[in-house]
Amino acid sequence: MSADLDDWFVREVLPLEAALTRFLRRHRQAGDDVADLLQEVYVRLYESAARRRPDLVQPFVFATARHLLIDLARRAQIVSIEAYADLETLDLSSDDLTPERHASGHQELRLLQAALDQLPLRCGEVVRLRKIDGMSQREVAQHMGIAEDTVEKQIAKGMRALADALLLKGVVVNMSKLATKILGKNGPQGGST
Repeated sequence: MSADLDDWFVREVLPLEAALTRFLRRHRQAGDDVADLLQEVYVRLYESAARRRPDLVQPFVFATARHLLIDLARRAQIVSIEAYADLETLDLSSDDLTPERHASGHQELRLLQAALDQLPLRCGEVVRLRKIDGMSQREVAQHMGIAEDTVEKQIAKGMRALADALLLKGVVVNMSKLATKILGKNGPQGGST
């Protein structure tokens, strides 16, 4: 298994080293050595891949780097608001749109569709009406003949299930950005809560 893991690491992770180094250089704290950070990211990736390899390597690599930087900032307990905000709002896709990123995005959408299809019927319908069709919570409740707090509970259940399903496939999901990045903040028509 170790040789297979090594081959995977060389084939899938090492080609991302230049972009990962730029990312670490851009977001590190003063005094952090980029080479040390890079090695720590590699250790985390290798250990995680020994347990289970991600389906989508690039997002997993950059999320691992982001989590390392956040962990280091927390340990230092000297976190400027700007540094933390930059990490939280970081768009991991800041490099140019490449064919790989385009393909990765399509794969993530296919995984999201499969996850939506796995939701229980009512939960899936609530998520679709609220997050994709952009209906308000009240409109969904009236349309389906259920209470508004039931809609709210189904949305929470559905979004959590979607995030869990995507995480199992190696897609790193920020719950607050799931709706805005993939589905749109309140769907195409907007709407209120």
